Amino acid sequence: MRWIIFLGIVALFGGFRQTDSTGFVRTKVKTISTGEQLDYRMYLGFFTVGKGVTTVDRNYYTKNEQACYKVDAYMQTLGLATWISKVDDNWGAYIDTTHLVTHESYRKLKEGNYRLNEVITYDHSLAQATVNVADKQTGKFGKPKTYPIPKEVRDIVAGFMYLRIIDFSKHKVKDTLTVSGFFEDKSYSFKIIYFGKETVEMDFGKVPCYKLIPIMPDNQLFRGKNSITAWISADDNQVPVKVDAKMFVGHAGTELVSFRGLKNQFKVLPK
Repeated sequence: MRWIIFLGIVALFGGFRQTDSTGFVRTKVKTISTGEQLDYRMYLGFFTVGKGVTTVDRNYYTKNEQACYKVDAYMQTLGLATWISKVDDNWGAYIDTTHLVTHESYRKLKEGNYRLNEVITYDHSLAQATVNVADKQTGKFGKPKTYPIPKEVRDIVAGFMYLRIIDFSKHKVKDTLTVSGFFEDKSYSFKIIYFGKETVEMDFGKVPCYKLIPIMPDNQLFRGKNSITAWISADDNQVPVKVDAKMFVGHAGTELVSFRGLKNQFKVLPK
């Protein structure tokens, strides 16, 4: 079931730049609110197989002498899916409130018999990330490993948040968004194509959205380069509404089911 979780986060990235004197992208965060919560349903075909929750902590935190949001994503399998592979995961990050770059990220994963407790700290001045993984038997962290990182790097969670402040009004249909990030032990980049606006029908109403399609590399999970489509709300919140994927094992994805604590009015049209 790990693929559903990865799908729900990794497909939602963005990377446009407006650099200030610090060398980072300076953003005007008008879409993200402390205390917000988004609830998602994860599906395979017609079946609900899991749930996901993303939260922005009510408090601010300090990392590398910078004020940060603390953002968490929690994912769990439900029903019969737990018999196949029970998942109980937490992905989180401390993200700079001014530049939306990651200063610390963590993963606490329980997936069947698989366990992972990982903490990554980012030193942007030295352009390096330090990865520390706990021993599966003792739970104690071992010797950390350091890796080079590109400028303005973001982990998966920060990439998910950064998508929410892109001004799509400045871009044309089929413009390409450049993506860069760090995951596990390496930096990466891929492309996402912007496909304009599209209204998506949800259980709670019709939601005007921006449509994005990431170009997927060859893999054994998703079927074709254009196998994933993501929609984010075309309003002042720009929250991820739905991610849909064509997979070799079937049709899967995640969709928003409820929300609270948003900074702005969520735009929903009647059915």
